[in-house]
Amino acid sequence: MASAAEPSRSVTRRDAGWVARLFEAHTYPREYQELKFTLHRKLLDRVNLEAVSVLPDEQMKQEIRTAIAALLDEEETPLSLAERDRIIEEVMHEVFGLGPLEPLLQDHTISDILVTTPRLVYIERNGRLYRTPVEFKDDAHLIRIIEKIVSQVGRRIDESSPMVDARLPDGSRVNAVIPPVAVDGPMLSIRRFGRNPLTAEDLIRNLTLTEGMMDLLRAAVGARLNIVISGGTGAGKTTLLNVLSSFIPESERIVTIEDAAELQLRQIHVGRMETRPPNIEGKGAIRMRQLVINALRMRPDRIIVGEVRGEEALDMMQAMNTGHDGSLTTIHCNSPRDAISRLEVMVGMANANMGIHSIRQQIASAIDLFVHVARFSDGSRHITHMTECVGMEGSIVTTQDIFLFEKTGITPDGRVTGRFRATGIRPKFYERLRAAGYHIPASVFQTVVELQ
Repeated sequence: MASAAEPSRSVTRRDAGWVARLFEAHTYPREYQELKFTLHRKLLDRVNLEAVSVLPDEQMKQEIRTAIAALLDEEETPLSLAERDRIIEEVMHEVFGLGPLEPLLQDHTISDILVTTPRLVYIERNGRLYRTPVEFKDDAHLIRIIEKIVSQVGRRIDESSPMVDARLPDGSRVNAVIPPVAVDGPMLSIRRFGRNPLTAEDLIRNLTLTEGMMDLLRAAVGARLNIVISGGTGAGKTTLLNVLSSFIPESERIVTIEDAAELQLRQIHVGRMETRPPNIEGKGAIRMRQLVINALRMRPDRIIVGEVRGEEALDMMQAMNTGHDGSLTTIHCNSPRDAISRLEVMVGMANANMGIHSIRQQIASAIDLFVHVARFSDGSRHITHMTECVGMEGSIVTTQDIFLFEKTGITPDGRVTGRFRATGIRPKFYERLRAAGYHIPASVFQTVVELQ
């Protein structure tokens, strides 16, 4: 079964059983697929969906279910009672949900759904990739599902605009690419978020970081330090950003800026903004940089940018340097030192006339702490660096590591082993924490915690 599911790494016995049940639940002959689409087409021809849409949800769904059952009675295909119920349910998914993806979306243990081609669908579960038996009929079927997703958030996808970022009602992030950019057929990626956002206690329990590291981060947010969360794709940057934002007091006004709204802040006083792509005429785009500039006029106590990836980095740095302390953002990179290099490039994109020394002065003055998170081969995620931005030494931005995660090996079952190690350095912002009323014991900066 492991080979059938094509996992990216070895499959545990528990995961193998889950994969087997997934294939059993979703594998069926081609004739079954054809019958499903025949019923769907006939339903659209015979039932005026706009007319029944005025009914209450439950009544509308019952009317549609009855209509599907009547259409199924007209077919000569022999079906068992279980098969009949199953095909009615899947036609309901086509009408009201996202078709073949609906069962996967209902499984909350799945964190990513990756449609590589209409007949090749992978999922990530517990940090591991598995191929699923889920398929779309053809390119047109998958494009129809993509259009249903993007239209719900006022966006579009077509040959003139073949790439789109969107989101599902539960906040999950969606990216879609269609031909001619996608060579082998439409591609769809869904990055999901749990129904119950992870808390600080969850991250400690999952060994993403230690309790002492979390205490330091809680104090850093409370003392209004500017923090940049760095890491690669899928490392957990947004999850960590959500947790850190929960330490912001309810009395403060927060403004969030994102490409596609996905932050799950628990506070009440939150102003949320997201970018907008150009319309069909190529006009009307609202870029991240415009939103950052506009946020400064909204009397924010904190500005949270979902991710800096371009020229908005300059405006973010200037906001941090002009009284908007306590701002948070994320950046894609491989280490805190790489984060500084990326920020230099992005600030240079905004103002090519700025000298490199001036750019580095902006970065050194604006950012207090880099928190780097990484995903390891067993699917676990750990904060590998908590690095203080100290200042300038000549023309170089100087940093010092406060905490590190050191990987020591891999167990026979593929689990990563390692330890969280304090470097023994007390950060220079320690006095700011004390002045804000946070007392971190000196022993926190001397601890070593082995992964169990």
